[in-house]
Amino acid sequence: MLSIKTLLRSKIERQVLSISGLALGGIDFEKPAGDPGLFGPESVTWRVHGDFTSMLCGGVSALLLQMLHPLALAGVWDHSSFREDMLGRLRRTSQFVSGTTFAPINDANALIEKVKSIHLRVTGTDAYGTPYAASDPDLLVWVHVTEAYSFLQSHLRYRNPALSLADQNRYYQEFARVAESLGSANVPDNVKAVEAYFQAMRAQLRCDERTLEVVRLLQNAPAPSRLAKPAGRLLIQAGVDLLPEWASKQLGISLSPLKRQLVRFGTRRIARLLRWAVRNGSWHRAMRRMGRL
Repeated sequence: MLSIKTLLRSKIERQVLSISGLALGGIDFEKPAGDPGLFGPESVTWRVHGDFTSMLCGGVSALLLQMLHPLALAGVWDHSSFREDMLGRLRRTSQFVSGTTFAPINDANALIEKVKSIHLRVTGTDAYGTPYAASDPDLLVWVHVTEAYSFLQSHLRYRNPALSLADQNRYYQEFARVAESLGSANVPDNVKAVEAYFQAMRAQLRCDERTLEVVRLLQNAPAPSRLAKPAGRLLIQAGVDLLPEWASKQLGISLSPLKRQLVRFGTRRIARLLRWAVRNGSWHRAMRRMGRL
């Protein structure tokens, strides 16, 4: 008979994996043996992307940052079903990030080619009359940098605050490979370059009613179960807490000092629980493929 501890671990893991890219299937992260994928187990990218909690919080922060760019917002607003299917978008985004990070090389490259083909169809005009195309190299840089920055900041807060500056720079350099494969050019690839990039981009960013609607939808995103809803809301707040001060002010969703302390305390507790429970995430499967687990 299975113990209560084992049953609890299994239940938590099922709920976690149900909102991850693994729920979509189609990729065997455990075969072929020895295939390192795009990065391999010695990369900083595997370390940064290997923790579910910090990646989820970082993903929330990245989406909020991305929606401050009128062209990125327009592309999502016009061509995505996120308003009706927030969990579906989460799974698809998760599959792309985890797949390009941890999947065997052929699967990682297939995901990149699939997204490139989708981007060619995502075109239009934003709310201010400016044409946009998801394949625009400059727009691809914005989407990539917001993700890389947010994932790294979340890793530093909830997984490894002692990650060296050299490894932080190495992470940006490694992860830029995905953006370049999608068609980006001149991708900022170190901490200073990313900081300078954000300063240069701020004049182009706007917060309008559609941006605020995305914020509202995200703050009320569905959870995989009723019991998981409080944890889900907390992790969304943790994503808000990761935003640069200028971005949270522009979005009008800054947190009080006390709320920040409570959010960080609770998120660290959830992170420990999920690390205990999850044994079959993308990182675990990839590590088994490489003979490391």
